[in-house]
Amino acid sequence: MKQTKLVHITDIEKDKAVLEEAGRIIRAGGLVVFPTETVYGIGANGLNADACRSIYAAKGRPSDNPLILTVPDQQGAEKVAACITPTAKKLMDRFWPGPLTIIFPRQPQVPDAATGGLDTVALRCPDHDICRAFLRCADVPVAGPSANLSTRPSPTTAEEVMHDMDGRVDMVIDGGPCCIGVESTIVECDGEDSVTILRPGGITMDMLKEVVTYVRLDTNLVTGQGAPKAPGMKYRHYAPSAPMTVVVGTEAAVTAKLKDLYEDALADGKTVGFLVSQEVGAHFPKDDMYIWGRRGDKAALANQLYTGLLSFDTDKVDLILAEGVDGDGLGMAIMNRMKKAAGGNVIIL
Repeated sequence: MKQTKLVHITDIEKDKAVLEEAGRIIRAGGLVVFPTETVYGIGANGLNADACRSIYAAKGRPSDNPLILTVPDQQGAEKVAACITPTAKKLMDRFWPGPLTIIFPRQPQVPDAATGGLDTVALRCPDHDICRAFLRCADVPVAGPSANLSTRPSPTTAEEVMHDMDGRVDMVIDGGPCCIGVESTIVECDGEDSVTILRPGGITMDMLKEVVTYVRLDTNLVTGQGAPKAPGMKYRHYAPSAPMTVVVGTEAAVTAKLKDLYEDALADGKTVGFLVSQEVGAHFPKDDMYIWGRRGDKAALANQLYTGLLSFDTDKVDLILAEGVDGDGLGMAIMNRMKKAAGGNVIIL
């Protein structure tokens, strides 16, 4: 078991020596957890096959699930992408740094261990000052999937990271809570002025349509069928310890359905946790309840989703009843994660 060093970064210049130490760990083949605006990532040298494989081992992640490589700027992408199309360049100019991952053809130095055996590489430039300072100190593309055990909810605080990764990584950089709370959008550039969303995230379909003419959803997202091409598409993800049911609809309809499910669970002798808005939560007992914000505030739900799910690891329950949202805008990413966390057990009213 590794001796994990937890470091708190509050000032990039004052803490430069710590970031340089983290960079040396990466270049030496070690593992460093780092903050981003979306979730915390577990970092390794993205050009070192053995280091990439150590990520899979630390997470218990299947080795055919591709990793995202993080870079501090567009120049970092040029070092590993075989080509950057005009469409990709438009997206980089608009959304980097930011929660957008773009699929590129890879250069030969990118190992299969980083791409799940694909001939493409997923690249992202996070919108987080501490993260980009760390990446500059590493001076290599850093593979950075979410810093959680495979299938578990992603961490948005260093405390949540330590729950899963203490003893599995060399260092954890605490840069404070993540501001978005769900992973990046992943897109593939299909051709001139056309992209396919492989995984929804903080950059919405409408935002993409402001930059490119044609935006579509990957077949796997729409039907659940077809070959996955990006992280988070193939396996069960984001799951809390207890089974979960998600209900989507009007406030009145959701409240009524959750009451029915709650009464059925109590009749079966089960304990129940609620992941709901303030408005819906007002109708239920306050024990084992996580309020993510006001109803309709999708940004609040995205920010609090994983923390809410992880809270039920501490407050043990037999069943989680959750309130979902419609699929417009950021709701697409939220419901993508909630559906996976619930194993598809989503009720649309």
